[in-house]
Amino acid sequence: MKAVTKDKDNQTQRFLDLFEGDVEAAVAALRQLGSPAPARKTAAASGPVLVDVSELSKTYKVGRQHIDALNGVSLQIHEGEFVAFTGPSGSGKSTLLQLIGGLDKPSRGHVIVDGRDLTKLSDRKLSVFRNRTIGFVFQFFYLQPFLRLEANLEVPGMFARVKKHDRAEHAGSLAAAVGLQDRLRHLPKEMSGGQMQRAAIARAMLNRPKLILADEPTGNLDSTNGKAIIDLFEQMRKDFGTTIVIVTHDPKVAAHADREIAMEDGKVRI
Repeated sequence: MKAVTKDKDNQTQRFLDLFEGDVEAAVAALRQLGSPAPARKTAAASGPVLVDVSELSKTYKVGRQHIDALNGVSLQIHEGEFVAFTGPSGSGKSTLLQLIGGLDKPSRGHVIVDGRDLTKLSDRKLSVFRNRTIGFVFQFFYLQPFLRLEANLEVPGMFARVKKHDRAEHAGSLAAAVGLQDRLRHLPKEMSGGQMQRAAIARAMLNRPKLILADEPTGNLDSTNGKAIIDLFEQMRKDFGTTIVIVTHDPKVAAHADREIAMEDGKVRI
């Protein structure tokens, strides 16, 4: 038995050497050969439910056509979870993220976030709720090009009417948390793509949201910066207890999540 175990260990190491340490590629090759591969660890969802989506549908009208972007999606996300929505383009994952964030209204169904049914809130109340409860991170950063980093980070606090001294102090501490304390006086054009995405994450955290929604946050970054961004999300969750939900096409990014929810044709793939 020990000899067999040793042989399997040697085979695994040979594949790791062959694939230059790329564990995912080595595991895929081992699976093709029929050897058992280590299963991905998934954290149990034990906290209270933060997001409760029920029979959610979204239909867009394009000319005379009706396009079903979502069709009866139901799911729950717990406080402190790191969840990845995956699936091909057009599967509905970005639409689902926008509905959870209250950026759009569903055609049918309900979205309950932190005990509030977003489908029943007025536009004004929804805007206030979003600003206090949800932070958004997008692929294209959306930093204001004419504002220095310190002012960019403070924007959510301005809308929340946080006192200038308080929002400046918190923006400074967040900049330090993401390694940008020496860039506070820089304009976005004076920063790299990875720095701008770290700035976008810090900005999303300014109002201490319970939920961060990120749409392809590593899509415009190289693999090194992309990994750094995911590490930063994990650190934010550890430090602040923030729930993280991301949309991604990258299986390496999805592998960092506690749970992967695969979408296909506007539904959760079973």
